[in-house]
Amino acid sequence: MSKPSTTLIHHPYVPPATFAAPQPGVFKASTVFFADVAAMRARDWRTKAGYTYGLHGTPTTFTLEERLATLEGGTECLLVPSGLAAISLVSFAFLKTGDEVLIPDNAYGPNKALATGELANFGITHRLYDAMNPADLAAKLSDRTRLVWVEAAGSVTMEFPDLPALVNVCRARGVMTALDNTWGAGLAFAPFDFNGSGQGVDISVHALTKYPSGGGDVLMGSVVTRDERLHRALKLTHMRMGWGIGVGDVETLLRSLPSIALRYAAHDRSARELAGWLNGCEEIAQVLHPALEDSPGHTHWRALCGATDLAAGLFSVVFDERYSTEQVDRFCDSLRLFRLGYSWGGPISLVVPYDIGLMRDAGVARWPYKGTLVRFSIGLEDVEDLRADLQQALARM
Repeated sequence: MSKPSTTLIHHPYVPPATFAAPQPGVFKASTVFFADVAAMRARDWRTKAGYTYGLHGTPTTFTLEERLATLEGGTECLLVPSGLAAISLVSFAFLKTGDEVLIPDNAYGPNKALATGELANFGITHRLYDAMNPADLAAKLSDRTRLVWVEAAGSVTMEFPDLPALVNVCRARGVMTALDNTWGAGLAFAPFDFNGSGQGVDISVHALTKYPSGGGDVLMGSVVTRDERLHRALKLTHMRMGWGIGVGDVETLLRSLPSIALRYAAHDRSARELAGWLNGCEEIAQVLHPALEDSPGHTHWRALCGATDLAAGLFSVVFDERYSTEQVDRFCDSLRLFRLGYSWGGPISLVVPYDIGLMRDAGVARWPYKGTLVRFSIGLEDVEDLRADLQQALARM
């Protein structure tokens, strides 16, 4: 007879297997048990046929990966600790010393920082291309180019590129394309099948921190593909880098994911209404929102997203140049419902001011604007309350 302390650890009771509920079960594990040595030797961590170690998957993480692959129209998915980790996984999996990666000039800033930091340290070069000009991309492709990043809409500037044209340029040269699909979230357009054409990007990365989470309380990213060969390469790098995610966060994502379409549409409606209203304010020189006809790339957005008519909950505004940086900062500080903070996709509306001069120095040289830019992330508050908040802050400038 075992002592109580041993019995508590090796208790013989096993609950019955026939249990079903709305939410998937949460399996927290580093160690995974095997029935015998033969089973241990037969298990392959590279597939979802069984379990080997918590870092390579549990029923909980496999469930989220499969649902995310379906959301984006892919077949394979890997989870990583953040959106930036998803970008890093793709870069480290497919680039080596002597290779070159091309990045859109209006891309997510940390993607550029990775290129100038770790990638450069490993002897990988990069160049920026004009995201709004496929001919510029074509001119900058070289024999050393192994990967091209695309992004829609552009981070902060919200310009919407001609994604199919950019991808076609790369496909004609046999160059892999990877999309930062955080804005589209798998809802605004199909990243692997543009408008039912059967053509799309090779890889889609997604900051699950944003719309899939919806709470502003989870850091996680995903890498999705339809290509088994690419997935195998990604999986090997994923293992060697040791990237894992907390199962508690996976549980949160699984709980939030069923409502993503409803939340995304609500963010979108409020953002369009507020962007349209600000477009008529004399303090604002330009509103940058893909669904507005005078916003850069609107026709490309309409061509790619017309079937869904979705445009996320983000937009930026450029204040008239007669307003100083200090006045725009005062506007941001005067907001009561909009909070100062990075990220987006959560219930609370956020605001961040950006220095256009610094952005131009970072590579967006075509920008004609001189005033200060402010990006808004619209949450789930009542839109009339948000409009009133903007109005009182404008009055305080």
